[in-house]
Amino acid sequence: MKEKYYITTPIYYPSGNWHLGHCYTTVICDAIARFKRMDGFDVFFLTGTDEHGVKIEKRAAEHNTTPKAFVDGLVDNIKDLWKVLGISYDKFIRTTDDYHVEAVQKMFKRLYDQGDIYKAEYEGNYCTPCESFWTESQLVDGKCPDCGRPVEKAKEESYFFRLSKYQDKLIELYNKNPEFISPKSRMNEMINNFIKPGLQDLCVSRTSFKWGIPVTFDDKHVIYVWVDALTNYITALGYEGKDDSLFKKYWPANLHMVGKEIVRFHTIIWPAILMALGIEMPQKVYGHGWLLIGGDKMSKSKGNVVDPFVLSERYGVDAVRYFLLREVPFGSDGVYTNEALITRTNADLANDLGNLVSRTTAMITQYFGGVVPAHDAKEDIDDELIGLCKDALAKVRSHIDNLLVPEALVEIFRLVQRANKYIDETMPWVLAKDESKKARLGTVLYNLAETIRYSAVLLSPFMPTTAQKIFDSLQLGALPADFESIKEFGGLAVGGNVVKGNALFPRLDMKKELAELEKLAEAQAKAKEQPKQEVVEEQPKAEITIDDFAKVELATAKVLTCEKVAKSDKLLKLTLDVAGKERTVVSGIAQHYTPEYMVGKTVVIVKNLKPVKLRGILSEGMILCASNGKDVVFVTPEKEIESGSGVN
Repeated sequence: MKEKYYITTPIYYPSGNWHLGHCYTTVICDAIARFKRMDGFDVFFLTGTDEHGVKIEKRAAEHNTTPKAFVDGLVDNIKDLWKVLGISYDKFIRTTDDYHVEAVQKMFKRLYDQGDIYKAEYEGNYCTPCESFWTESQLVDGKCPDCGRPVEKAKEESYFFRLSKYQDKLIELYNKNPEFISPKSRMNEMINNFIKPGLQDLCVSRTSFKWGIPVTFDDKHVIYVWVDALTNYITALGYEGKDDSLFKKYWPANLHMVGKEIVRFHTIIWPAILMALGIEMPQKVYGHGWLLIGGDKMSKSKGNVVDPFVLSERYGVDAVRYFLLREVPFGSDGVYTNEALITRTNADLANDLGNLVSRTTAMITQYFGGVVPAHDAKEDIDDELIGLCKDALAKVRSHIDNLLVPEALVEIFRLVQRANKYIDETMPWVLAKDESKKARLGTVLYNLAETIRYSAVLLSPFMPTTAQKIFDSLQLGALPADFESIKEFGGLAVGGNVVKGNALFPRLDMKKELAELEKLAEAQAKAKEQPKQEVVEEQPKAEITIDDFAKVELATAKVLTCEKVAKSDKLLKLTLDVAGKERTVVSGIAQHYTPEYMVGKTVVIVKNLKPVKLRGILSEGMILCASNGKDVVFVTPEKEIESGSGVN
């Protein structure tokens, strides 16, 4: 039976304005999850969105919409970003999911019933952007210690969690498990800044806004974000739900990966809640540093293109992933500049990796007709390269186990760099001039091709697209699902074919790229500075003639089947019967109707609308609906009529 490995990112606030720094935690977790899967673990990788709170309520009001409708579009954007970056999560949780809401309410009630939650009045300092309460002593120059913004005085009736009750138990947890908080500097920070001064009970409900999970026994209150958000790690596994088999299988978490600014919540508040619920502790919380730009947190970036969509499209997803995984010292803050991204791409990816693959496949093509040669003429000079290959997996595994992701990549690229040096040492082009050295030439090129195969397999958790391209060059098909194929050197089949493809990473012209990125940055900044459009009274649409209307062909249709569209909260895919013929229509009514409800209903469609692809599905028409801006209802005939009947 496989050993389980449960890894989580924090759930993200759906801001809708994503930069490269937001991607850092998730790309790290994805690389670790992919490596662990290949290394034989039963992995469960969780990410998601934290969707409640006053920030969302205010922003939704500014956009004249409901909080749920507002976050739905933002969540789609996050999921699109994870798709672009190749994030292989096993589950995406939203704190607005029904099962999560119900489970949080049950836990809150249990904590209240057992005396761990009580009602009182809160008066203190509140940071709206961070959704955090602070004491006077914790403020820095009177401002929030996390984001540096002004705080507001808040006074309201609240429920409190008895955090102070668990102070001694938290110290005991830290003493018994010194690896619980990593790196060690974070442990010292928690003890010195929060535990030693004395923990205060925690406000866990609010009455000043409504966008949150209601307290079931006191409808004036909504549950405060940290009880709501933190418990996602267990509700996603079915805790307090109808099926808790995932919870029994994967909990406790092996690794909570979080940014350093929320270590406090994950190593003090979260363990205390778990203690109160009688649930086992996670094994490790790792608080990594920030990706900085110009000495400040990336959210305040200026003058650089840090939009992950833009960078991925321009340089390739794996160049972005590689920069995040390799450039930032893990556990410490890292610095992003456009120069650093271009330099790292040129040096490691174009010069080292891309050059090795290109030269090797070109020489096999030139000297052996693209066929992998035999490797019978071994010499002592081969031993170091072969030895590095044989030892690489164990060394990379050790680095991943210790959460040293940059070091793992350094180890893999040690193979790549040694192989490039091996080319210079053996000089295949000289061997090719002497027919008597054909066997030796074959051995040299085989060793290079086999090293490239090793490198690709090891790189696949970190740079999956690039690894597959390398396998395509070696004509090896799909990447392996495990590391079995690199347990022995010599697994590349003699007689197989290789092809010289396009350069994996074309070398970038620094001056040209910086100029282009500067233009993109200016365009983005200009777009953000555009003044908001004044709201003007809606003008009546242009009148049409009866001839114009006659061009629209409306007909009734019976819904045969209906299902939700994958990775979309808004779309339903409907199979319709229109006069005995089936057609597919995609409709944005998933927030108003369930698939089960729609089956068997008669709807009215625009029959001659030009087909269009939505989420990869060809939609052949449009369902007519009425809307008052809040509710949406589909149009249906007064009584049953045959499908395909015209609507005039």
